Amino acid sequence: MTDHDPGPRGADGRCAFERCCGRRNGSVRLIDARMPELARCLTLFQHVQAVTGGPVARIDQAGGYAVPSLRGDAFAVTPGSIALRVDGAGIASAVVARDEGTGSVALHLFDAAGRTAHQGRLLSEGDRLLAGLARTVDAGASAAVPPAAPEVPAWENGDQLAQLDAVLADGGTARRRAFHRYRGEHRTIEAGVVPAVLDHVCSVGLPIGVAVFAPAALQACGGRVHVTDRTVGGRVFAAVAESSVEIDLAGVRACHLVRSTAAHGPTSAIELDDEDGRCVAVITQFGIVGEDVHAAWEHLTASLPDA
Repeated sequence: MTDHDPGPRGADGRCAFERCCGRRNGSVRLIDARMPELARCLTLFQHVQAVTGGPVARIDQAGGYAVPSLRGDAFAVTPGSIALRVDGAGIASAVVARDEGTGSVALHLFDAAGRTAHQGRLLSEGDRLLAGLARTVDAGASAAVPPAAPEVPAWENGDQLAQLDAVLADGGTARRRAFHRYRGEHRTIEAGVVPAVLDHVCSVGLPIGVAVFAPAALQACGGRVHVTDRTVGGRVFAAVAESSVEIDLAGVRACHLVRSTAAHGPTSAIELDDEDGRCVAVITQFGIVGEDVHAAWEHLTASLPDA
């Protein structure tokens, strides 16, 4: 396997992966970030703490990975599995980092700017040993040459998945700037309704789907909300199925209700944007959930007041 030193370096000459290895008492191995090699690597691991997000929104789930999908492919949120979707052209590198002091091992995906797209901490010794089977690449090699990607439908008249993929491409900034071209229904609502929405679906047992975005990656979950909480500072927490979702409402600058075609017809999604106009989280319904669930969700979202 390829050891980290000497690894890629940033503009300042420092190790590009310094924040994950510290160059103190650990090692980093570059692995193949291209599909399908990346998918084979991720699905090796059965006991992972998978985290995607940033300062405004974050999702955390323990378990095993479902087969991750590329932007443009089909997408499903499978109960009990970690659902990850990536923009293959946006994932520039992947590393497995080991801390020799604690023995902990984590997998990190980075975009071309060195920002973290996704990270998964390997929880079992078996998974830490399996990390040695991941296909490696030489330091400095380009790992972000993706295979020909499926055609991505235009978001202007696309379905729910086309909307998610538009966000996955660049945080949704280009889509938001040209949102007047969107053919579906959309309106601006108050971000302050999000805690009430989560409390309501928790109290009535209405399952929901949540997707949280990071550069070039999204992680999603779907199911019932078991518990909600919020802090005085505006941080909102929800346990959704096997996942934990955290949203910092103080960092949300805009909130949109967007309807697009999904499994049961037009389906509403609450989209949360940060101060840079990037969509950081979406609350909606994924896949086939039952007509009663879909109808209840649409009734709820229709009642949300405009901003």
